[in-house]
Amino acid sequence: MALPTTPLPMALSPAQLAAKRALDLGISILLLPVALPIMGITALLVKLDSPGPVLIKQERIGAGARPFFIFKFRSMYANADKDWAKYVLRDERGRIINKREDDPRITRIGKFLRKSSLDESAQLLNVLRGDMSLVGPRPEMPYVVAEYEEWQFERFRAPAGMTGWWQVHGRGDKPMHLNTEDDIYYIRNYSFWLDIKILFKTFGAVVHGRGAF
Repeated sequence: MALPTTPLPMALSPAQLAAKRALDLGISILLLPVALPIMGITALLVKLDSPGPVLIKQERIGAGARPFFIFKFRSMYANADKDWAKYVLRDERGRIINKREDDPRITRIGKFLRKSSLDESAQLLNVLRGDMSLVGPRPEMPYVVAEYEEWQFERFRAPAGMTGWWQVHGRGDKPMHLNTEDDIYYIRNYSFWLDIKILFKTFGAVVHGRGAF
């Protein structure tokens, strides 16, 4: 299905969006003194492990169903995106499952980065730029959105997030359509305090490595 020709309207009110942005900036600035050294070590590990760029930019679909570029530390061999069709998993109805644990494109250090979510720490830059929020529906890959059914586009009616409701209720091991249902639940039940709750739950999910690969 093609992307809408005009941005989808946000489900959150202007006041809610302003409060969400204030939370993003406040927590991101507080995290920077800790995050920057960790990101530096992560960059070094990626560089030493395999040839290719340390930091990659990937096109994703975010708020309003508009494309933007997300930052990530590389966890796969260089140019692995071109081989996505060879390794994508589908359920019995042909729907894409988000990730596969045994994806041969993942590098040695990439497995650790994904398990610890360090590969996504670079997205703090996206949050500071205003491309993303700390909490929200995950920004989606264009080739996945191309197979969306119409009802799934509701997940783009909130700012895309580094973490979200589905990450703390299964993370990478859930089929794509169930991730979408979790994202829609988040949007329909959004509150400032729900974001706080998800941030606390994310810490526990990352520490225990639940569902991440």
